[in-house]
Amino acid sequence: MKKFAGFLEFVREQGVVGLAVGFILGGSVSKVVSSLVKDIINPILGIFLGATGNLGSYSLKVGSSEILWGNFLSILIDFVIIAFVVYFGVKKLGLDKLDKKKEKK
Repeated sequence: MKKFAGFLEFVREQGVVGLAVGFILGGSVSKVVSSLVKDIINPILGIFLGATGNLGSYSLKVGSSEILWGNFLSILIDFVIIAFVVYFGVKKLGLDKLDKKKEKK
């Protein structure tokens, strides 16, 4: 029973529950952003690039190799949007200040 109490104390002190919730929400945000990029942004960019279809399917053939620059661009757009969401979410919620307070103790 003593070991279990130590585990519960660890979970409370280290904010493991908050970390787990953040991890789950992060996965959900990632899925939403991926869908936004794949289903909305990529087709719009495809129209501006002079072709219809999914941007992720664009490639450049060099000899027998194929460079999937459209897929790379889609993943890059995903990353940038997720980075903005995380950055502004942390700033808006003031979570960056919480970490600094822990360091001062």
